[in-house]
Amino acid sequence: MSWFLEETYGRGRISDRAVAQSFVQQRRSSHAFDQSFKRRVDLDRSIQPNDRRYYPSLSLMAAKLSYENEAFINNVVKDHWKMEFLGFFNFWNDFQKSYSTQAFLLRDTKANPNVIVVAFRGTEPFNADDWSVDLDVSWYKVTNVGKVHKGFMKALGLQENHGWPKEVDRLSDQPPFAYYTIRQMLKEILQKNKEAKFILTGHSLGGALAILFVSVLVLHEETLLLDRLEGVYTFGQPRVGDEKFGEYMKENLNKYDVNYRSCYQGKVMEEEPNKNYFNLFWVAPKIINAVWELVRGFILPYKKGPDYREGWLLRLARVVGLVIPGLSAHSPQDYDNALRLGSLPSSPPL
Repeated sequence: MSWFLEETYGRGRISDRAVAQSFVQQRRSSHAFDQSFKRRVDLDRSIQPNDRRYYPSLSLMAAKLSYENEAFINNVVKDHWKMEFLGFFNFWNDFQKSYSTQAFLLRDTKANPNVIVVAFRGTEPFNADDWSVDLDVSWYKVTNVGKVHKGFMKALGLQENHGWPKEVDRLSDQPPFAYYTIRQMLKEILQKNKEAKFILTGHSLGGALAILFVSVLVLHEETLLLDRLEGVYTFGQPRVGDEKFGEYMKENLNKYDVNYRSCYQGKVMEEEPNKNYFNLFWVAPKIINAVWELVRGFILPYKKGPDYREGWLLRLARVVGLVIPGLSAHSPQDYDNALRLGSLPSSPPL
């Protein structure tokens, strides 16, 4: 959570329309986007399940992989990671009237206990529906909770006429909503495996959906799931709520023993500095950093190997980042590089 955390199927029938729409959405996956950003799909073999970096690293790779289509994700999870692929899903946005939210699930059987990873897809650069979600900056007010980014709530499964009911009708022609479908799937899996935990992750918009998923679990008092939540790991996540909402979440995450601290420049804190992105005092350092990111993109492959080579679109983004500070270091590959080349502070634990 940018503002307080940076660590975290239903089997009801889906209509033919949903299946057809799912196929269309897969075809619309950002294939060109992924091809031009260097595709590094293998997990870092130096980071094993007993390493403190394992969950953050696995989460980041899952968040990065979520931008791909279902067939590619299935192949990577099974053949490269040797894990169990639980499914890729296109979810309905009741306000956009389209299947515009994507996520996939996997089971890591190498970890002890087993861990289910839920990875939400972030904003695809050329997807108008995603940008519509991001730019819908109106507030959704939750009584006794606070104000939340309405666009993100809509993408997660907010009901157009009913808000956040604890249950929704699961009819044969009912389109699948992200929150309700994933919640049911997790319940079924965790009831069968009493020791298993689960992780939520996502990059950018996906990170916002990951943490808001937890907030709705808290709202619905889903104790079973909250007790089995291993963590929420978000990368480049935008703010999702106001101060009151943040206090509400901190109180409840403490209750369920979920970390909510953020790591910024090696220091552990509740929230990253620079609350106002347009603060003039932060523009110059961000531009300097953008220049360094552009230069480093050419240096890293020679120092660390071909795995760090960048595609043309990422280099173009770094050039644009000279004008739009902060953009140049926002790609999933930047977070992947940080995890592979960096280290976590020894204390306090994240």
